[in-house]
Amino acid sequence: MKVVTNEKLINKNKKIGQYTSIASLIILAIGLFASFNVQYINWSFVALIAGFILSQVGIYFGNRWGRSPRPDEKLTQALKGIGDKYTLYHYTTKVSHLLVGPAGIWTLIPYHQGGTIVYDVKNERFKQKGGNIYLKIFAQESLGRPESEIKSVLQDATSYLSEKVSGQNLPPVQPILVFTNPKAVLKCDEALVPALPIEKLKEFIRKRAKEQPISLEIAQSIQKQLPHEN
Repeated sequence: MKVVTNEKLINKNKKIGQYTSIASLIILAIGLFASFNVQYINWSFVALIAGFILSQVGIYFGNRWGRSPRPDEKLTQALKGIGDKYTLYHYTTKVSHLLVGPAGIWTLIPYHQGGTIVYDVKNERFKQKGGNIYLKIFAQESLGRPESEIKSVLQDATSYLSEKVSGQNLPPVQPILVFTNPKAVLKCDEALVPALPIEKLKEFIRKRAKEQPISLEIAQSIQKQLPHEN
């Protein structure tokens, strides 16, 4: 498998996470110090709010770009050995993670959240049960709205490929939710979009390549028109 990664973007966002985390600590410290002086009490509240916001930005960038293994590294490792007919694109297209090969075109959407992940058929949405409430509020461990992200990612991937790939009818872009946390328990068999633990990703892609393949010529034509430099 060929892997094309935007290392410049990763390094840039890693630094943003580091700098915002340091800045948040400094501002929080200033706010705490100011709170001891009645004259500056209003400024202390401003500093504490600003520091909290910056800390959340730092946590977001740190989780996604600063910690190793990062989401892109986990996906690469999970698909290692899938075969040289596949290309995995990290942050080089309009979506974060794109896989192109005999199994078709897949946009991989990783989630690091733990707990029990269920699919509510009636409301057509994913829900997270269990987990630490404190971490959900302050450490961005809440699942959010995957169904909304799926729609956004599909739109971005489809529009990007329509612009970049010419001369043929493109296979449909397919989304897949990949849960990287080993403590995540998935109960999503009835979901409209595949959702699976990362250790089953390679097996799933191989199965789809056997059951619903696209021609090698089409896959290679798409790959040739997408970025090929790391």
